[in-house]
Amino acid sequence: MSDPKRKVPVPESLLSSYYETQPERLAVEERHKIWKVGVPKEETLQENRIALVPSSVKTLIAKGQHVCIQAGAGEKTFFSDLEYSEKGAEIVLSKEDVFQSDIILKVAPPTPAEIEMMRPNQILISPLQLPIITPEYLTKLREKRVIALAMEYIQDKWGTFPVVRIMSELAGTSAVLTAAELMATTRGGKGVLLGGVSGVQPARIVILGAGIVAEYAIHAALGLGAEVRVFDNNVYKLKRLQNAVGRRLYTSAIDSTALEKELMRADVAIGAIHSKSGRTPVVVSEDMVRKMKPGAVIVDVSIDQGGCFATSRLTSLDNPTFEEHGIIHYCVPNIPSKFSRTASMAISNIMTPILLEAAQMGGMEKMLLFNRYFRHGVYMYKGHLTNDYLGKRFNLKSTNLELLITSNL
Repeated sequence: MSDPKRKVPVPESLLSSYYETQPERLAVEERHKIWKVGVPKEETLQENRIALVPSSVKTLIAKGQHVCIQAGAGEKTFFSDLEYSEKGAEIVLSKEDVFQSDIILKVAPPTPAEIEMMRPNQILISPLQLPIITPEYLTKLREKRVIALAMEYIQDKWGTFPVVRIMSELAGTSAVLTAAELMATTRGGKGVLLGGVSGVQPARIVILGAGIVAEYAIHAALGLGAEVRVFDNNVYKLKRLQNAVGRRLYTSAIDSTALEKELMRADVAIGAIHSKSGRTPVVVSEDMVRKMKPGAVIVDVSIDQGGCFATSRLTSLDNPTFEEHGIIHYCVPNIPSKFSRTASMAISNIMTPILLEAAQMGGMEKMLLFNRYFRHGVYMYKGHLTNDYLGKRFNLKSTNLELLITSNL
C-alpha cells in the first residue's frame, strides 16, 4: 500500500480546465475604410487638369468608396458630368458640398476661399508650388488643422516621385515643342527652325539637369534634329541618361565657365532640375542670361520649385512669356496642363492605387504611420507644419512628423 505522504504533487493548472478544448477563433479581416473623396473644379492658374478620370472613379466606387465631383470639373479635359455620373460619382453644383468630403483631391493648390471651407482632420492632396506659397497660406492651413500632402513630394517604395516622374515625361517633351514654337518669328523669336534643314545648322539646346524631364526633352530634341548639351553635377545621372537615350551626348558637370560658354552659343536653354525637399538651386546667374543670344529662349520647367534661372518669374498659360535682357522666358508652373487629358489620366493612374491602398490599410493616417514613402509628402499635420524647408523659409516653427504621428496613436 502506497504512502500518501510520498505522492507527487500535481499543479493546480493541470487539474483545472486550462487545457480543455477552447473555441476556435478565426482571423477576421479588417473592414476597408470607407470615405468620401471630393474633386472640386479648378479655377486658378488656368488649370485644365482634373485629379480623377471616370475610369478611376469606377474603380473606387467598385471598392465601396464614395466620390463627389463638382459639376463641370472635367470639362477642360473633355470628360462630361454624364460620364462621371454613369461611373457612379455624385455630381454636385456647389464647391461647398465638395469640401464636405473626407479627402480633397486637387491639381492646383487650394485658394484662400477654398481653405476657409475646410475642416479639422480633413485630408488635402494637391501640388505645393513653392513660388506661390506664402506664410498666410500656411497659417490658414495650420488653423484648419488639416493633413496636407504635396503631390510632388509623395514617394513610392523605390524612393522616386511618381507624380513628378510622369509629369516630367510630359513636361520634357512639351518644353522642346514649346521652345520650337517660341523661336518662330511670329512669336518674337529669331526665326530659327529647331532641327535646321540641309545646309543649315540646327539649333543648339542646353539642358540643365539629367532627370526624367531632361531625358524626354532630349528624345524630342534629337528627334527633331537639334544639338543637345546636358549639365548636371550627378555623374551617375549623366551615365544613366546616355544609356536611356542610347547614344553619346555632350555632358558636363555644372561648371560656371563651361556653362556660360555653352549658354552664349545656345538658342534654347531648358531648366530641368528637381529638388527633393525645397527650392531648386539657381545655377544660371542674371549675368549669364544677359550674355545669351538676343532672341534665345529659356523654358524653366523648374519654376514650380522656384526656378533655376535668376531671371525666372512665374507666368501663366494665358500670358506664358516675358522678355528679360532680350531673352524670351517661358515660366509656366503647370506645363502639362497644356495637354490636360493626357496629364489627367496620368495623375489619376497614380492617385487611384494610393487611395485603394490607404483604404486597405484602414485609413490615411494608418498609411502615414506604416508607409514612410507616402509620409514624405506631408507638410501640414493637424495644425503643425512638418516641412523643415518651409519652416526655415518663412520663419515658422516646424515639428517632426514621426513624433506627431506616434503621439496620436
